[in-house]
Amino acid sequence: QTHLVESGGGLVQPGGSLRLSCAASGFALDYYTIGWFRQAPGKEREGVSCISTSDGSTYYADSVKGRFTISRDTANHTVWLQMNSLNPEDTATYYCASRLGITTVKATDLAPKQYAYWGQGTQVTVSS
Repeated sequence: QTHLVESGGGLVQPGGSLRLSCAASGFALDYYTIGWFRQAPGKEREGVSCISTSDGSTYYADSVKGRFTISRDTANHTVWLQMNSLNPEDTATYYCASRLGITTVKATDLAPKQYAYWGQGTQVTVSS
């Protein structure tokens, strides 16, 4: 059974950093696309970043490019999202999600509707 569990969220001051992790179980991580998404209150869920676990390609939303870094460890079934230079606009519940995919990721891989399996989310709050 496919299972994703996010962790690493919390309260951080503007300019600070957090590292989120997405632990996968129930499937081999080798041939998937893993995405990170976020949803703030009253807003739609939006794609933040995604990674192909087969070729390691990555894609980032413009709003986080240069600040966030996605990476994976297929041997340990984990995908991370390193978030630096956080600002209050980054406050949201962050989710990881998975979908079958062995191709190089692209912009359309940030669309939530592409993903079949979701974690429960972890809260990130950026505030002074």
